[in-house]
Amino acid sequence: MQKSAPMITPVLIAGCTILMMSFAIRASFGVFQIPIAEEFNWPRAEFSLAIAIQNLAWGIGQPIFGALAEKMGDRRAIVIGALIYAGGLVLSSFAVSPQAHQLYEVLVGFGIAGTGFGVILAVVGRASSDENRSMSLAIATAAGSAGQVFGAPVAEWMLGFLSWQSVFLVFAVTILAVLVMLPLMRGPAPAGRAVLEQSLGEALRQAFRDPSYTLIFLGFFSCGYQLAFITAHFPALVTEMCGPILPGGMLHNIGITTTSALGAVAISIIGLANIGGTLLAGWLGKRYSRKHLLAGIYAARTAIAAAFILTPITPGTVLLFSVAMGSLWLATVPLTSGLIAHIYGLRYMGTLYGIVFFSHQLGSFLGVWLGGRLYDLHGDYTLVWWVGVGVGAFSALVHLPIRERPIAAT
Repeated sequence: MQKSAPMITPVLIAGCTILMMSFAIRASFGVFQIPIAEEFNWPRAEFSLAIAIQNLAWGIGQPIFGALAEKMGDRRAIVIGALIYAGGLVLSSFAVSPQAHQLYEVLVGFGIAGTGFGVILAVVGRASSDENRSMSLAIATAAGSAGQVFGAPVAEWMLGFLSWQSVFLVFAVTILAVLVMLPLMRGPAPAGRAVLEQSLGEALRQAFRDPSYTLIFLGFFSCGYQLAFITAHFPALVTEMCGPILPGGMLHNIGITTTSALGAVAISIIGLANIGGTLLAGWLGKRYSRKHLLAGIYAARTAIAAAFILTPITPGTVLLFSVAMGSLWLATVPLTSGLIAHIYGLRYMGTLYGIVFFSHQLGSFLGVWLGGRLYDLHGDYTLVWWVGVGVGAFSALVHLPIRERPIAAT
């Protein structure tokens, strides 16, 4: 009887660690919205644009780093990404103008691309057996959420005794420290001969001619819009629009006494809930149609977001929303990356997923930038929230016609 391949491997452990720290830092940027705007007396749109540019640069950098990893090696690509990430954070700590922040966030975005899903999931996917791949991708994705659990609260905590500039420097050291895990990032399963004979150009032409690839590209847009808007603006939205935390209540008794603290904790709760949701998505992705699961996730997100904005915003509804949205937060990632691997094969999964991820980051750019812009125009986040509800419904629909069958050897 043949022994089954192990689920937990050194590659998976190293990939989870790198993703966890990379996403802990990325998920904390919304906490800096108010401190930076208040220090420099900037409109909300200025730092929002910096975060939006970060997300767009992340999207542009993802297929680039995917191709670099496939050409020069995964570990070299990760090292380059970490160095750029740290450099962007250090330079941002010295920035005193909106334009400087916006410029340096390009580096941060490229750094996230080099230490994020595109590169890491491709390595994990190639190193996993067919039986374990869906769950391995889910575990790695959930590790990113684990970073989100503590990223924003830790940033909020450090801002209590450090300047935001010093927090950025601490983050720069942290992202460089994860490079100690790189020796474990080796030994991916070799690709089959038919796949090795296919060039990157041929793989791209094959995907671009397939309408299903276009639908996956379009559908991932709303995921980026919703996640980036909430990450960047939800702490500020909760701070300003949520009802008060009453003395004697559960939140007050455990030390959450301000809506500012609740906003940071909400991001943490979203990340915590997403760990279970992402693992469940990976388990379901092995057993059911990925496109139907994705359509269901986007439809559920749409309903949850609409219900939240239609009801009075209170500490209770913030917590309920955080749990509900968190359970669906990154559940799309293992399903989308797994769908690409299933249809187009593993050899160029990093590049093909990176191109699809660019759509995600276009949505991220729009969600973050519109959040700040429409806030400055209208004084709240209601209108931009409804735009997110609409694009979520769009993504639910475009996944349904996808033809979910392999067209490349794996």
